[in-house]
Amino acid sequence: MTDTPSTPPHQVARAAMTRLVTVVTAVHAPSARFLPDAYASLCGQRLPEGWGWEWVIQEDGTSDQVRPRVPDDARVSFRQGRPGGPGVARTIALARAEGAYVKVLDADDQLTPGALARDVAVLEADPTVGWTTSRVLDLLPDGSTAGFPGDPGDGPLERGAVLGHWKRNGFRAPVHPASLCVRRELLLALGGWMALPASEDTGLLLALDAVSRGWFCAEVGLLYRKWEGQVTGQASHVDPVEREARMAVAEARARALAALTWAYPAGAGSPRSGS
Repeated sequence: MTDTPSTPPHQVARAAMTRLVTVVTAVHAPSARFLPDAYASLCGQRLPEGWGWEWVIQEDGTSDQVRPRVPDDARVSFRQGRPGGPGVARTIALARAEGAYVKVLDADDQLTPGALARDVAVLEADPTVGWTTSRVLDLLPDGSTAGFPGDPGDGPLERGAVLGHWKRNGFRAPVHPASLCVRRELLLALGGWMALPASEDTGLLLALDAVSRGWFCAEVGLLYRKWEGQVTGQASHVDPVEREARMAVAEARARALAALTWAYPAGAGSPRSGS
């Protein structure tokens, strides 16, 4: 009698899932040390029956410092590539994304318990909502947290609302793009993240806002780590000439999209706001 090889447990578990959330993480060598914390926050997520997650990690570069920090988990995939910034890393990672929804998780950030389940619940309940964001707390070096003033209320964000607030408030969006969860087909239709040296996630958020309704979850969904090596803390990030150019092209793209007849879902009509 010939023994029949048993199916590995992780394959059995994957086969039992009918739906998947792809968590996309761009990482570079300095932020690799935070990957274990990000992974722990992922492992703490509890999704509805039949749902699971995959973690697609893309290094922005080809160092030897990231791979040792990648967990040995069948749900996790890792690739390297020539450096081009976090937007390029996330966008090329979409080649490996199999989920119905794509969730952003930067290497130095952490999801809070229930974050993925809340995103899934909103997107499954309302097909007119293309994306979600959530309340974010800064995670400070001493382990304490700090909130942001002026979060919107829990509920839908109508088309154009983010652009309008962003324009009126010195290029500050009312919601944080690092907490984004988006329908994969919508993300692909917009070409992924913008080809900018920074603010690529804000550019995507504005584009999503131009063509689809969003949703804000008032419960804290993300801990946004503040540390000395983060890209947004570098002097080049606030260079006024570059910043003006980034903001100009992000706004122009959003307004051009809003002026088209295309929207998600098809036939959604014109945005209500955005001046």
